[in-house]
Amino acid sequence: MIEVRRILCPVDFSDTSRLALNHAVAIGRWYHSQITALHVIPPALLLQPPMVFFADPPRNPWAGPAEHQALAEHLRAWLAPAIAAGLQTDVRVEDGNPAARIVDCAAALPADLLVIGTHGHSALERFLLGSVAEKVLRKAACPVLTVPPAAVSTGTLPYKRLLCPIDFSESSLSAFTFACAIAKESDARLSLLHVFESVPAEDVLVARFDTPEFRRVVEQQARQQLDALVTADIRTWCQPETHVDHGKPYRRILEAAEREKADLIVIGVRGRNPLDVMLFGSTTNHVVRRATCPVLTLKS
Repeated sequence: MIEVRRILCPVDFSDTSRLALNHAVAIGRWYHSQITALHVIPPALLLQPPMVFFADPPRNPWAGPAEHQALAEHLRAWLAPAIAAGLQTDVRVEDGNPAARIVDCAAALPADLLVIGTHGHSALERFLLGSVAEKVLRKAACPVLTVPPAAVSTGTLPYKRLLCPIDFSESSLSAFTFACAIAKESDARLSLLHVFESVPAEDVLVARFDTPEFRRVVEQQARQQLDALVTADIRTWCQPETHVDHGKPYRRILEAAEREKADLIVIGVRGRNPLDVMLFGSTTNHVVRRATCPVLTLKS
């Protein structure tokens, strides 16, 4: 049984953040969670054009007490569906770097789940400023549900077709356990996917071993490992489908999500050492940026 007692949902009053809050409330109704809506007023530095630098970031001149009060009232209005559903709610308005404040608030609550919308910034915007959602994903310790603009709006728990990519790392096994729990509680269909990469042709020393027979052996071993994960106990309430593919992992995951009409991808992201933070598990990063359905990321 999953316990989701506290859900944190950052709100910037965009359409995507309203959609994310909609998903947060739907999950909250299922788990009887408290919903905290957070709005962060960025310092004036973040309102300047890219590549403008300050020794001391100036304070946002519009972030006075009256502004805080008005924003808090606006958040309460956005939480009307949660209040109508009888859920406990809380609103917070803070100043500072949005990603840092969101992560700090999640730790302070502490949140069992963080639900955040993604805006699909251009590559240039990501390079210059980065995405708040991506920074939160790197730093947050709790599970994070990212909701893209293309996600379906819902008033009830929507997740009936789950896709869980597995590379047999500790984080992906944590994701598998979580996906199984969701599938059990919501009577959802669960698909497991393992993708192994083809060896680049330019890697001459290794490419010579990348034969059809070698791929068959790798695929067979992966299927055996996937089958071993699905214990007899799991099969009493769920019949997960297992798939093995080869190619670029994130592409195969996104293709599988479209093919399976998944309404939730549950994926692990590796730990928070400096290299992991820099790479942010490139596969997970690509999936979060490009998926058209919500993506639930879990760290080991």
